[in-house]
Amino acid sequence: MTLASALAGSTPVAASAQPAQVQAVQVPQGALVLDGALNEPAWQQAPVLKLTQQDPHPGQATPYVTTVRVLRDSTHLYFGVICTDPDLASLAMHSLERDSIQKHDDHVTIVLDTLDTHHLGYVFQINAGGTRTDGLMSPASSDPNYDWDGIWNAKVRRTATGWTAEIAIDVRGLQIGKGADVWGLNIQRYVPRDQLSLQWTGISLDASIFDLTRTGSLTGVGDFEQGHGLEITPYALVRHDSVGNRSAGQVGGDVRYHLTPGITATLTFNPDFAEAEADTQQVNLTRFSLFFPEKRRFFAEGANIFTFGAGLVDNDTFIPYYSRRIGLVNSEPVRVDAGAKILGSDGPWTIGALGVQMGPSNVGAPTKLFVGRLTYDVDDHLRIGTLLTHGDPTGATNNSFTGVDAVWHTSTFQGDKNLILSGWSARSSDPLPGNHAGWGVFASYPNDLWSGYFSFNRFGDALDPALGFLPRPGTRQYDAYVEYAPRPTSQWLRWTRQFFYQFEWQQVDDLHGTTQTRRVFTAPFNVRSASDAHFEFDWIPDYEALSEPFAIAKGVTLPIGRYHFSRYRFETQSSYARQWQIGNVLEIGSFYDGHLTQIQPFVNWTTPNGKLSLQLQNETDFGYLRVGNFIQRLYVLKVAYSFNPDLTVSTLAQYDSTLGHTGVNLRLHWILSPGRDFFLVLNRGIKASVTDPNARVQPISNEVIAKLSWDFIQ
Repeated sequence: MTLASALAGSTPVAASAQPAQVQAVQVPQGALVLDGALNEPAWQQAPVLKLTQQDPHPGQATPYVTTVRVLRDSTHLYFGVICTDPDLASLAMHSLERDSIQKHDDHVTIVLDTLDTHHLGYVFQINAGGTRTDGLMSPASSDPNYDWDGIWNAKVRRTATGWTAEIAIDVRGLQIGKGADVWGLNIQRYVPRDQLSLQWTGISLDASIFDLTRTGSLTGVGDFEQGHGLEITPYALVRHDSVGNRSAGQVGGDVRYHLTPGITATLTFNPDFAEAEADTQQVNLTRFSLFFPEKRRFFAEGANIFTFGAGLVDNDTFIPYYSRRIGLVNSEPVRVDAGAKILGSDGPWTIGALGVQMGPSNVGAPTKLFVGRLTYDVDDHLRIGTLLTHGDPTGATNNSFTGVDAVWHTSTFQGDKNLILSGWSARSSDPLPGNHAGWGVFASYPNDLWSGYFSFNRFGDALDPALGFLPRPGTRQYDAYVEYAPRPTSQWLRWTRQFFYQFEWQQVDDLHGTTQTRRVFTAPFNVRSASDAHFEFDWIPDYEALSEPFAIAKGVTLPIGRYHFSRYRFETQSSYARQWQIGNVLEIGSFYDGHLTQIQPFVNWTTPNGKLSLQLQNETDFGYLRVGNFIQRLYVLKVAYSFNPDLTVSTLAQYDSTLGHTGVNLRLHWILSPGRDFFLVLNRGIKASVTDPNARVQPISNEVIAKLSWDFIQ
């Protein structure tokens, strides 16, 4: 058999099934005890959903039999999951910490479209150890935003034949469609050691659990009680910084009120974000700023409503509303005094509005900021919308931004394929001279065997979203990507799971058509093995035209000129399903007018029960250029110990040689009950070098913070 014929023998895609539907059976308040046992009589009243293998062999039988039951009372939606497993000793659990990444764990995912619009949704995940992770979905991104936290609880229990999960979601914390008796629902179980997925609906290799167009229908959910519609979350904290010998106490909180079942207003007073996890540092060898995710709860809530266009967020190309601009000026934190927010939907309309009062910064006076988003669902496939921002966090300009966008998506293109089309147009208003307009188009074909996308974006040289993220204004940007990913079935390739042959062309021109950047990415060898190991080789020709000197490192400045260079990338990783994960990325080759070697090794280890996890990563860059040499090092160590899924102590320690700074963020998180949290945080920063033992150690900060927040729902 030839290689071509072997690769062509990929697993066929199952035909689409009839739309699935289930009714949530109502039980009296207090009929269930959340302990993971599923032994209450009420569970026997519920209809049984059986999950079907979706990947790698759609529709085929599997030993991992999985059933789900759905119940409800007046304020909660309940799921009871029974997971059969013939080898319990091989369960993968890499963390018990709240909001940890579960994609390499034995876990169950529940997707809810509470507005039944196929555009916005919630994600709830629980692994075999009881870890809870949640997020928001929007048509602008293919992956959920996991920085949102809902009010829900879950318990798991081991059985003789597998494990069970009992999940309770407080619907008073969700946006619910007015009068809607149908929600979108899908459920998935993932078994990492076999890279096997089972789903309720969407039994196709082209289906994703996060595709809201492939959900089934959950009925019997039209009369949940939301009480008085009032939720109050006060907090109190104390902090002490021994370096500055400063101590302080602080109180504040949030008040939420349901204006309608689907629209919620939130007021925040004297907000504090001390419990937010520290950012993981990144090495930046480009001329442009890097993107960091939002981790503050107030701004993460409803983030899917504010997303704009499609494809822009995934590639960090352009984000017209980037919430991290609020409370941060020139990399320095600025006090947020108060804020108000309205989020929700009424019929086909969805609204998001945010107003914030920021305190003074080191460059400007106190300022008021506003963001507004309004969308209209033409049908299940097409959403159109507008976005408005006003204000400049620096206080330097009277900036405003207005944009319109449209996203159309389907899962029935040519029968059962996915297709996304999107476009946007925008304009900013401020005193800057030049072109303040921008527009773009995006098309994506995200499927299993063949996938790809194309985008074109034009940004005026004076397009300035002061509350957004736009690294390269004054450019025309092209991005085309195609991937062929066969799943071999021949005997002599049985060690493989899937090949990925990839090609991407990216080009950035100025508004006169002169090319500033060109990057061609090719992956002639990229394979995921049957054991989940990953091996990859890439060839990446690059072109950069510098119109001004570029200080790439301290004491190393590249002159104006045109640079052609080629990079070669080698990547290897062991299976993430195991206790030990080891890997490395080695990138070599020419770089501007010299050479650059980048080494990025990592090692992760987790105890079998998931209670203790350690992650160690390093990036070391050796640059040898005509204008000078440089070495940059970044070390990141993460250690977490969970006494149980509600009590975790975690540490993030980082050293960045560029700054000569070592930082430690130690965080204790105790979930007293859903929505009621206690945090103890230690932030210590020192200026020191791990490579020079004789360097003087200078303390920068040594801050201890204790914070208690308590949620009351009326």
